[in-house]
Amino acid sequence: SIPALATPFRDGAFDEDAFRRFVDWQIDNGSTGLVPCGTTGESATIDNDEHHQIIRACAQQAAGRVPVIAGAGSNDTQTALWHIKEAQVAGADALLLVAPYYNRPSQAGLLAHFSYLAERTDLPIVLYNVPGRTVTDIQPETVVELARRFPGKIVALKDASGDLSRVVTQRMGAGPGFCQLSGDDP
Repeated sequence: SIPALATPFRDGAFDEDAFRRFVDWQIDNGSTGLVPCGTTGESATIDNDEHHQIIRACAQQAAGRVPVIAGAGSNDTQTALWHIKEAQVAGADALLLVAPYYNRPSQAGLLAHFSYLAERTDLPIVLYNVPGRTVTDIQPETVVELARRFPGKIVALKDASGDLSRVVTQRMGAGPGFCQLSGDDP
């Protein structure tokens, strides 16, 4: 279980104390990793300072007990890079990078976006394909190309496309060390 963490708010602001208790609760109840600032964590509605504060609080509270996979994606490549750098400083163990939303990049655009980011971090990357929310679908061939270009760096895919036929193509092409996760986020 690697839950995308909900972000608690009180009086219109991030409730860090409640969030830290929630991190402990998740770990105490068997979660094997944590994802702050994913879709469930209100990533699209929080400002950048809150985004970074949430990741920092999660990494501090987890204190190495489980990996922290920081939601660091954006539809703007430079904003995603900023989130990545802040996540690294905060102590995140890996990154979750959603396909750029709203802009609807081509597969070549996705390759350029993710390659640029992978070249600028030492953290492992989990690609996040959720076309029902982003209107951009990372095709299996693109996943395979990224995994081949960045072995050991682009290490996993969370796929919420609901298309099980992709699994074989991605598995055969990306190699045995590549991890495929599923999520039901239509």
